[in-house]
Amino acid sequence: MADEPDTPPFTYPETGATDREFPAGYHHFRLRRQIGTGRALFESAAQEVLTYRMQRGVGIFGSASTPSAAHGTALTVRLGIGPLAITAPCRVVYVLDEPNRRGFAYGTLPGHPEIGEELFAVEYDPADDSVHGLIAAFSRPGTWYTRLGGPVTRLLQSYIAGKYIDAIRPA
Repeated sequence: MADEPDTPPFTYPETGATDREFPAGYHHFRLRRQIGTGRALFESAAQEVLTYRMQRGVGIFGSASTPSAAHGTALTVRLGIGPLAITAPCRVVYVLDEPNRRGFAYGTLPGHPEIGEELFAVEYDPADDSVHGLIAAFSRPGTWYTRLGGPVTRLLQSYIAGKYIDAIRPA
């Protein structure tokens, strides 16, 4: 999935790899949790994922060039607290629109403190009517301060992934 003309390049060459085998040389992360049951929940959660509810629910959503995730959508997330926060640019690499799996993945652009890709999705299992939130990513540090963060950065990634899934869980 090549960059479009007049857009900043992705900071990594393996675009789209969150939907296949993750590439070597990155930290791999995957979290899948049940959020409830029923096709109606799947449909509503899918809509929430595609309209950035996971990022909004965690409080890191900055902006997006489209109201719903679409291939090529430019978006920003705000990482950190107060004056220490940074705006991290990303772009949607692909959108999942399968009968039992929906979501999108974005990849990092220049200026993002990490290098890699993250998938935000919801899955429906017709065998038992269960609905799961899914976060999957491959990444590596892109700045000195994310390299310095090391294991703490990974713990934070795991914590935030759980919060992403909680953001689409029914009340």
